[in-house]
Amino acid sequence: MRLEIKDLHVHYGKIEAIKGVSIVVNEGEIVTLIGANGAGKTTMLKTISGLRPITSGQIIFNGEDISNVPAHKRVDLGLSQAPEGRGIFPGMTVRENLEMGTYVRGYKSDTKAVDLEHVVHLFPRLGERMTQLGGTLSGGEQQMLAIGRALMSRPRLMLLDEPSMGLAPMLIAQIFSIVKQINSEGISVLMVEQNATQALRTAHRGYVLETGYVVKTGTGNDLLVDPAVRAAYLGG
Repeated sequence: MRLEIKDLHVHYGKIEAIKGVSIVVNEGEIVTLIGANGAGKTTMLKTISGLRPITSGQIIFNGEDISNVPAHKRVDLGLSQAPEGRGIFPGMTVRENLEMGTYVRGYKSDTKAVDLEHVVHLFPRLGERMTQLGGTLSGGEQQMLAIGRALMSRPRLMLLDEPSMGLAPMLIAQIFSIVKQINSEGISVLMVEQNATQALRTAHRGYVLETGYVVKTGTGNDLLVDPAVRAAYLGG
């Protein structure tokens, strides 16, 4: 599995949000995108998952140009996303939310059971809440549900958009620990995260976005100690 973004340009009307970005996620990597609000991070993930059209450039996934492939077919190819704001279905139970992750792939019931068991192993709290409506969960539980739903499609690459947003520090540590565990199971991860310190500690490599451009790239450790990155995103 390899994701390669080549000279990507994306517009919202006349406004260019992504301006010639090129990034790579290799097999087995956790890669993070960091940057200020409005830098284009979420637009990048939406474009990769097929929710935003490209203006020009290429999205190559596992050797195939998927630049114009519909979003639901990208899931079938092995891409899944846990969106910013979680995007769960509040009127559905936890079980129903998770099963929605298998919808495109059309799993049989016995396969769903295996995947549900795996998600509950990662997130025991969800196992305790299977019949509870998604909208009644805490913020941390909803984030677990969003990640669990994305896992139900058996992705090869998971896109995570602000997984720690609005969570208490203890839950943030738990979420990033789960990200590492998911990666250890052979799933590559591309993550957008405002908590730049935690993201860079978790990631193998990172890219810094500013107003639609990649302005810096390096290993997570290299970016953690980079004076410009520290001053701009890590509180000095």
